[in-house]
Amino acid sequence: MDLDLRKLRYFVAVADRLHFGRAADELHIAQPALSRQIRALEQDLGASLFTRDRHGVELTDAGRQLLADAGPLLASAHAVRRRVSVAARGSRRLVVGFRAGIPVIPATRAFEAQHPDVVVDVQRMEWDDQAPMLLDGRVDVGYVRLPIDETGLRLTPLYTEPLMVVLPAGHRLAGKEEVTEADLAGEPLVWHADPSTQPTRRPHPDSGLRVRGMEETLEHVAAGRGISFVGRSATVFYSRPDISYVPIPDLPPDQVCLAVAASRTSPVVEDFFTAAQATAEITAECGNHDLGAAVVK
Repeated sequence: MDLDLRKLRYFVAVADRLHFGRAADELHIAQPALSRQIRALEQDLGASLFTRDRHGVELTDAGRQLLADAGPLLASAHAVRRRVSVAARGSRRLVVGFRAGIPVIPATRAFEAQHPDVVVDVQRMEWDDQAPMLLDGRVDVGYVRLPIDETGLRLTPLYTEPLMVVLPAGHRLAGKEEVTEADLAGEPLVWHADPSTQPTRRPHPDSGLRVRGMEETLEHVAAGRGISFVGRSATVFYSRPDISYVPIPDLPPDQVCLAVAASRTSPVVEDFFTAAQATAEITAECGNHDLGAAVVK
């Protein structure tokens, strides 16, 4: 049985909204047509994907499993279309993603010396779109920071850098040479992912805020709504008077990795991996100086 990607996209739209009417509006199709497509998909799979009653729409266990698997599958299909389109134009282009504070110039220069015919573009990524951008082909290879959903990705550790705590400028610990985790006991945390991924050994109270990028994090920290943690190179990129960064040496360092979609096989990508690994030490050093900020602005 071949899985119909159109039906799968329809399913994801309904699963994301848990409402057939809103999903139909988003997809620009009639609701009865959407319902028929979902029923057809359920027949194809031999499983019920939703429960529908007067209380609303809910995913079944089978539906939750399909939703977990659908994202990487749809992203992979989209990436194939993008790569075929690029190949049809006869162009050679490599898009390198990066997180703020991570310089890409050392590796791109080494790579371009070997591949002068390949155009290298760079694309900044945020916490929540690292994996999606790699999986759907918007980025060919990316410098990422952990934690990241590794499903469908191949990760290669490059280097680590010290972790810093982000504090509002008026905080009692702002300006200290360093702090310990015990000093921060009870401080609410502004974090971008599941609280279980926070880098501390003793969990901090959840501030209730979920942020998308570094700018949002700093706004909430500056407003006194909680503290956060970042790798040292990011502090060079985001310098502002209402925020204080303090080293916290008793926490594990921030891990920087190179990532690519596991399904992606390309000599060009592999050559960039080689260049990135060969220049990892230079990249780590640049990321903690003004050059790092200049590279990513």
